Amino acid sequence: MGSSTVRALDREPAALAMRIGVVAAEAALATFARNLDLDDLADGVDFQGAIGPAEWPVFSLVIDTLAEAGPGDHRTLDERRADALNDLARICMAAKRRAGAA
Repeated sequence: MGSSTVRALDREPAALAMRIGVVAAEAALATFARNLDLDDLADGVDFQGAIGPAEWPVFSLVIDTLAEAGPGDHRTLDERRADALNDLARICMAAKRRAGAA
């Protein structure tokens, strides 16, 4: 690849990384929707027990990344994971709206 080669903006490394992130988020949300019953959420959820071993790595990466506690965050892990699921749904909806607009 020569220096005169111009990449389309959607092929830039940062754009590709963002698309991979959206794909991972969508896969995690689909995994959640397929494997967990919303009625069970009130009682707490054993995510690893509910998500299959093949889907667990991507799901846990996304949820744990979104649920990371920041400085001064005193929420429990369950509270952070609940918020992470909400964030995950918002990410996927925003990505879908953006794809529809493109």
